[in-house]
Amino acid sequence: MFNPLVGGLLIGLTTTIYLLSVGKVIGISGILSQLLFSKERYLPFLFIAGLIIGGSAYGILTEQTVAFPETRSPLLLIVSGLLVGYGTRLGSGCTSGHGVCGISRLSPRSIVATLVFMTAAIITVAALN
Repeated sequence: MFNPLVGGLLIGLTTTIYLLSVGKVIGISGILSQLLFSKERYLPFLFIAGLIIGGSAYGILTEQTVAFPETRSPLLLIVSGLLVGYGTRLGSGCTSGHGVCGISRLSPRSIVATLVFMTAAIITVAALN
């Protein structure tokens, strides 16, 4: 019960600091795109490295209460990753940008995009299970 609250507060704090320091709303797909295709790679590299290091440290330092998912096909993971990447380009952002920053700014486009993301995810999980 306590961890989701702390996680949510940290996400809110991070997005606020990023907006105030960089002047842009945060979105993981946009930052990854900057890392891969922009000449300015220092800040995106630090951000992505922080995500990886922070998530890994949390996984190592805390007791995991959620079972690790069964192994998936590497081909399925690659195709899924490409579809998600295409979807973030098509939707002009990802769930972190639209869901966290867009909804908090009451952006109608972000609200609709997040509803579409979540509906598609719910339908996919229901269909596969």
